[in-house]
Amino acid sequence: MKNFYKKGITILEIIIVIAVVGILARVVYPQLVKIKQTQVLKNASEDIISASNKAKSETLASLDSYNYGIHFQVDKIIIFRGTSYVSNDANNEIIDIISPASISTISLSGGGTDFYFNRQSGTPNKNGSVVVSIAGDSNLTKTITISATGSLSVN
Repeated sequence: MKNFYKKGITILEIIIVIAVVGILARVVYPQLVKIKQTQVLKNASEDIISASNKAKSETLASLDSYNYGIHFQVDKIIIFRGTSYVSNDANNEIIDIISPASISTISLSGGGTDFYFNRQSGTPNKNGSVVVSIAGDSNLTKTITISATGSLSVN
């Protein structure tokens, strides 16, 4: 009696499996990329708020008798000591923003890319907003608003 059942995988079965995996990958991959980008955007916004809160609390604590402030660059946030940002100051604390997120717009009252907190009141010397966005996707943005009282909010 002949064995009509052959063991192994046929070419047709392999092609079908590859096609199904390919279709699933085309559907799932863009969603995974979007989820990752949304998380990177959220983390960048939280980093800005966290750095600002740290600068404010260090100012109010009169740590080393200094004011502390925040300087914004496209790819980083820098906590600085004093009332003006000095790029080569060894005391600067640099917080990198993870790509593909970046700071796309800085709109502070009086212009510029930095602000500091007043030691007596904890209020910033400037208020305004900072927009964080994802490169290549204009729908993924977060606006951080710095109020005149020093509180920060994200939309």
